Amino acid sequence: MIFRGLIALAFGTLGLGITEYVAMGLLPYWASSFEVSIATSGHAISAYALGVAIGAFSLLFLRKLKLKTILLLLILVHILGNALTAFAPSFDLMLISRFIAGLPHGSYFGVGSIIAQRIAKKGHGTSAVAIMTAGMTVANVFGVPLGTALALSLSWRVIFIFVAIWGVVVLLSALMWVKDVGYIEDTGFRGQFKFLKQKAPWLVLAATLFGNAGIFTMLSYVSPLLTNLSDLALAHVSAVMVVMGLCMVIFNLISGKLCDKFTPGKVAALCQALAVILLLAMALLGHILIVNIILICVISGLLFAISPPEQVSILRCSEGGLLLGASSVQAAFNLGNALGAFSGGIPLTLNLNIALIPVLGAIIAAIGFVSLFFYAKNHEAHFKDLTAQN
Repeated sequence: MIFRGLIALAFGTLGLGITEYVAMGLLPYWASSFEVSIATSGHAISAYALGVAIGAFSLLFLRKLKLKTILLLLILVHILGNALTAFAPSFDLMLISRFIAGLPHGSYFGVGSIIAQRIAKKGHGTSAVAIMTAGMTVANVFGVPLGTALALSLSWRVIFIFVAIWGVVVLLSALMWVKDVGYIEDTGFRGQFKFLKQKAPWLVLAATLFGNAGIFTMLSYVSPLLTNLSDLALAHVSAVMVVMGLCMVIFNLISGKLCDKFTPGKVAALCQALAVILLLAMALLGHILIVNIILICVISGLLFAISPPEQVSILRCSEGGLLLGASSVQAAFNLGNALGAFSGGIPLTLNLNIALIPVLGAIIAAIGFVSLFFYAKNHEAHFKDLTAQN
């Protein structure tokens, strides 16, 4: 029952992952379909991100409902947003649909993480969260290639029809397999914010934002880093991206197992330090094709090795405000994505050496490492494992 419940949660993150990542390959098709520029079609990505940010904090107003009830409501919104996107008759309505589709994203991860912790066996909380997150990593492997292939052969609308139908599967799986774990402690609206008076959650949020931003500084420009820095043919970039996705799946699951043996803060700090070192190595050795491919794939894997322990860490140090903590870390993830994309574009805008992109990423990621180091060293031991009562 426990494993099936985690698989149901992973089904949900798979759908969310495809909805988010598939947009990267659809911009030209949206531009053609709605007769807008590719730059304008990129607003669909921004609309989704805005929905994620706003939707994450909507959990504060749902705190009196059972966690499973909240989860089911979020899945319904996910289905609605993708169905509306699939049949949007105009670009403006498509933007609204993408915004709606983004609303449940961060909230689902937040609520799903709490449920995963509650149904996990004692001492296996991070593994449970890693299994839930695995759906997102699988989406990286198949989501973008599948969406692009369907857009090329049929229509870009087909992938969103598929995701909406998949959402029904997720809903039924959650109904049958996800255990009713009750409510969270309702400390009132103001009480949800009390945990923010401590240093620990701010360190975790800073680590999430800057650590994510540092790696996304490189990932946002992985194609030019492969083609311009190490002369890989553009036609082969998609193959590298598939390997990147596989590394995300593997590293995500390994991280969960390591966190069960050690502590989430220490594992995340170690992985973040390794990411900083490898980003600097890319700047020095990225001109060697095979070395650059290996570094990019490993760093991509580290991104999802760091995410589950950070998700667990924020839950441990947000007692009395679990929903706010869970939503805040998702906002930090997405802000990190945006900061990384902006930072990575600076060398390109200024016509500087492209090898400066991973250097900037390493500098930003180092801030994330320092935050994790002090959290693990000075604060982590003060917070209990949320699976201790299981």
